[in-house]
Formats: sequence, structure tokens, C-alpha cells
Amino acid sequence: MPQTFVIPLWADLTAVALGGLQGALFASGFRGQRRLDLLGVAVIGVLIGMGGGLIRDLLLGVPPATLQSDWYLVTATLSSLAGMLLAPPLQRLNGLIVGLDAVVIGLFGAFGTSKALLLGLPVVPAVFVGVCAAVGGSILRDVIMGLPVAVMHVGSLYAVAAASGSAVLATLAALGTPVPLAAVIGVVVTCVVRLLAVVFDLSLPEQRNLHRRRVAAETGSIPVVRGSRD
Repeated sequence: MPQTFVIPLWADLTAVALGGLQGALFASGFRGQRRLDLLGVAVIGVLIGMGGGLIRDLLLGVPPATLQSDWYLVTATLSSLAGMLLAPPLQRLNGLIVGLDAVVIGLFGAFGTSKALLLGLPVVPAVFVGVCAAVGGSILRDVIMGLPVAVMHVGSLYAVAAASGSAVLATLAALGTPVPLAAVIGVVVTCVVRLLAVVFDLSLPEQRNLHRRRVAAETGSIPVVRGSRD
């Protein structure tokens, strides 16, 4: 029988609050063809704050925790409003927004993976749930704002960071580490990978470059080393 798992309310609300704050700061600084009004900024903040938890619980087939208490929506809304008020002085601190983003994906990834493991999912599906929970809010944000989805364009390492932290968490839990401790370590790993990617401009290979190399190899533009035939 899978264990009953309840994320502590204070921990879940902390993730929601940081997500709402980061989402509102991001949306407040958006400069596109059309500026976002106050309602638009608040909606983006709420999406970031609540999106990860909603996606997590939908994948796990359990009642969404974010809809079982008044505090989730209230916290997401208030943190979004705080983000709007703090946006003018904080927009100069781009590092703060990046740091908050790393913490948010780390927290949602850890909560998603932990909940999936303790509900009886195997390691690989549990990591998948954690990654979806970590990046789900950002995907919803980018789709609504008409931006390239962050987890799919070059230079983000969003999903890689989330997967790294979730995999470390799942591995430690499988080795007998208490889940709360494994979750803390998973969050740290996610934050480190994400911040290193930003600081050192790390990214996965661009699909276009891989495609060009394949075409060049097929047309003989670059030498191709072929294995000898026996």
C-alpha cells in the first residue's frame, strides 16, 4: 500500500508565494508589442504560483491540493500583488529574479517527485512528475504571454536542472535517505544546475546545428568516419 503523503502546508505555500512573486516580477518587466495590465501581471503570478501543484496532482490522479484550501489562491494573489509593487526597484536586480526562478523550480520539482514516490510510483515516472511540476507553471506562463516556451529554447536548462534535482532526490530516497532530507538536497542540486547554466551560459546543443551537421555529413561537406566492415 502506498504511504499517505501530505506536503506541509507552510512548505507548499512557501513555494506558491515565491512562484507568485517571481511570476509577477517577470511579467512586470515584460516588454512586448503589448504591455501587460495589472490584471495580466496578477494572472501570470498566480499561474506560476499554482500551476506546478495543479499539474503535479492531475498527473498523480489525486484531488489538487491547491484547490482544497483558501490559502493557496490567497497566497498566490497576495504574492503577485507584492511582486507588482516591488517590481520597479527590483527590476534592476535581474539576478534576484533568476535566483527566485531556480528556487521555485527546485521546490516544485522536489514536492512533485516526493509525492509521486510516496504514492507508490516507480523512480522514473516519479522524476517525470517532478519535472512536469517544476516547469509546468513556466510553460503556462510562456504560452499565455506568447513567448517561446522556456524549457524548449536554447540556453535555459530548465528541464535539465529540474530533472537533475528530481533524479538525485529519487536516488537518495531509494537508498534509504529520509524523503525530507532528500528533497532539500534535490532543491539545492536544481538551484546549482540552473544558476550555473545562467552564469556560464550553458545549454544543450541547438537542434538546428545538429540538423546542419547531419545534412553536411550526408552531402559529403564534412568527413565522416565509417567503421570498417568485416
